[in-house]
Amino acid sequence: MTFFDDLGQIKHGAEEILVETELVDRLKEGRRLRVKAGFDPTAPDLHLGHTVLINKLRQFQELGHEVMFLIGDFTGMIGDPTGKNITRKPLRREEVLENAAIYEHQIYKILDPEKTTVYFNSQWMAEMNAADLVHVAAKYTVARMLERDDFNKRYGSGQPIAIHEFLYPLIQGYDSVAMKADVELGGTDQKFNMLVGRELQKHYGQKPQVIITMPILEGLDGVQKMSKSLGNYIGISDPADEMFGKLMSISDDLMWRYFELLSFRSMYEIEKLKRDVSQGVNPRDVKFQLGQEIVTRFHDRAAADEAKANFVARFQKGCIPDDMPGVALDSVGGCLGIAFVLKGAGLTGSTSEAFRMIQQGAVRVDGERVTDRGMSFQAGSTHIFQIGKRRFARITVN
Repeated sequence: MTFFDDLGQIKHGAEEILVETELVDRLKEGRRLRVKAGFDPTAPDLHLGHTVLINKLRQFQELGHEVMFLIGDFTGMIGDPTGKNITRKPLRREEVLENAAIYEHQIYKILDPEKTTVYFNSQWMAEMNAADLVHVAAKYTVARMLERDDFNKRYGSGQPIAIHEFLYPLIQGYDSVAMKADVELGGTDQKFNMLVGRELQKHYGQKPQVIITMPILEGLDGVQKMSKSLGNYIGISDPADEMFGKLMSISDDLMWRYFELLSFRSMYEIEKLKRDVSQGVNPRDVKFQLGQEIVTRFHDRAAADEAKANFVARFQKGCIPDDMPGVALDSVGGCLGIAFVLKGAGLTGSTSEAFRMIQQGAVRVDGERVTDRGMSFQAGSTHIFQIGKRRFARITVN
């Protein structure tokens, strides 16, 4: 492969590269680059949103570079305030360590363990005393911190910003110094923090890292970022049937976003699938291909084939309508009971009718018959609801 082939692969799917000319110069050196990506273990289990970034790390491995997977066990106790309009509640160390152990195990579903070095930022942060931390803090100004969008909005609206929240981007930046990173990967929401890393590396006499931002994957609702806390996620350790069913629940429009960010197919292949659909191929059949590819990656082909067969059987072999309506409902207190979901989506005329349909065994959610009248759905979740053989809707609870 030529240098230009490598550059083309790295750029594929990336949102932004800062600074691309610097990346070109480092690739031309012909040495193994030290490529960093950090994950805070603030919730157990990685999900498909995380894999957008991890897939790019795998690509760097395949190009011969050194991948450094950073588990932010120290920063996880601070809590990344990115995109939040309130102060984040820190996690207990026991929670962070438990989640970190799960992450360390799960990343090898994608990354080559022989080519991956796992770091924990407590390795260097635990050795710092108060004077050391003050020394790092002295290298960045409050004015620069307030340039970050979420901090700026909170400051402008009079909402509190705790001092420890300023430490988060500083420590993430210092991680790049400690790891001597050539390249850092992160979601678009991490751009500011990664730029802090560039600045700190300059202060410590290092060549500043190249930043590659990756797109944020929307969750099952198609609106908000995939997140376990929102319930709109697909975990990479989900059972095959559950993983396949969740993928089938996404809208036909969102399917293309998932193809582009999660599939290992080329853009040429994806564009061909789009043309096929525009010429009359059932989008559901194309979504089957996406579901089988993802389930195969995290389980195996046999599990993917079985998950598809089970899904089809649950929905009575092809009775899922091509023109299934999509409905979004607002929740009360973060969740919505099944009777209110069915009534709100127009699948039943009243909540009493919904309860009657449940009692008669006529209600299914993602193909599974519902017997629990008290069943509820968390905000951010999306499911396929069915009453009898003819009434269907893809419903998202917000």
